Amino acid sequence: MTTTTTEFGLTGDQRRLLPTDEDVRFYAEHGWYLSKKLLTDAQTDELHAASERFYAGECDRDLPVRPPRLAAWEPEHGAIQRHNDYIHYLHDVFGTILRNPLIGAVAARLAEADEIRIFQSTLIYKPPVAGEVTNLVPWHFDKHYWATSTSNRMLTAFIPFHDCTVEMGTITMIDGSHRWHEFGERDSTTLHFADRDRSELDEMLAFNAARNGAQVRRIPMEIPRGHMSFHHCRTYHGSGANVSADPRRAVSLHLQDGANAYQAITLSDGSPVSYNHDAVVRKVDGQPDYADPRFCPAIWRS
Repeated sequence: MTTTTTEFGLTGDQRRLLPTDEDVRFYAEHGWYLSKKLLTDAQTDELHAASERFYAGECDRDLPVRPPRLAAWEPEHGAIQRHNDYIHYLHDVFGTILRNPLIGAVAARLAEADEIRIFQSTLIYKPPVAGEVTNLVPWHFDKHYWATSTSNRMLTAFIPFHDCTVEMGTITMIDGSHRWHEFGERDSTTLHFADRDRSELDEMLAFNAARNGAQVRRIPMEIPRGHMSFHHCRTYHGSGANVSADPRRAVSLHLQDGANAYQAITLSDGSPVSYNHDAVVRKVDGQPDYADPRFCPAIWRS
């Protein structure tokens, strides 16, 4: 996979797909945004086909080391919800499509940033099994387990490969929750939602809403094929069961602004907080470099 500098130009047609000033204001108020059609049908077909080949064993490269909390579904794990991190690095089809400057330019508008880099990417497959407990993603926000990142402008693009409906268990936002002041933060909040108790996460959402005098307003993202949703790193979100007849296929593309960098964080017992990157990316002055172009390539620079 090439890591050479990319020219971040857009055509006139692509510029018309960017968020308007009104869209940027909406994102700042609500913490989420539903894009215009950013990917062609050919690209979503390519992602679908590439995902099947990846699940069958096709991989262009391996990570240099295996981080301690890597999400890496394998066939022996069975018919659970599949999560595979670093898909933009592991497979060149994903790497090429996810580095689309148009995605970066949309994110830059929303985050009001001059540069956007990939932070992480996770291939997700939610099987059409109504009672599968792993299909239920509890309420959480991403910045909790990005504690070692300095930025509060990070955001995520949720990119389905098809029309994504409520019946499929689409991603659902808690409207405006990124603007809440957080109460009750503790060591466990630095853990990924998969490593936390579901009831604790439900309680945290209700508790923080009440302390902020806010209503919990759930907004399911009905996402047409080729479109994607974006959400702020502090927006609570989750997803429900897939009660449709088809699997829900998507990539969760986590993005960082150009100013983001590593910061050392410790828990109450003095032990360090770590993110998977800390074992994978290069070190600069002894600290993980969240701008390592192998794993965190820039996809937009204005």
